[in-house]
Amino acid sequence: MKKTYAVRWSETSENDLKGIVEYIAGDSPNRAYEVLSNIRAKVSSLHSFPGRGRVVPELQDQGITQYRELSVAPWRIICRISEGTVYVLSVLDSRQNVEDLLLKRLLSLKP
Repeated sequence: MKKTYAVRWSETSENDLKGIVEYIAGDSPNRAYEVLSNIRAKVSSLHSFPGRGRVVPELQDQGITQYRELSVAPWRIICRISEGTVYVLSVLDSRQNVEDLLLKRLLSLKP
């Protein structure tokens, strides 16, 4: 029997997704629903296949390999696997400077 993983969305990733959907809904509610469904379906697959996707290249270049990403173009879903749980950390627009966004978020976590 194959192990399944819990999938947990961080507050940040939920806010990212909400912002994306609200922005798109301003022009096309149907497209916003489609994007939401596609992102949720991709993330849902992590229950059975938590290691899918690739190591985040911008972080890998810095020697950080515990973060993975899935793509639902043009968005990048950043995740981390820990103790039977996949944590969805961010949903970022790949058309932006993802390295700067990740750096800002990591720095804001420090006390």
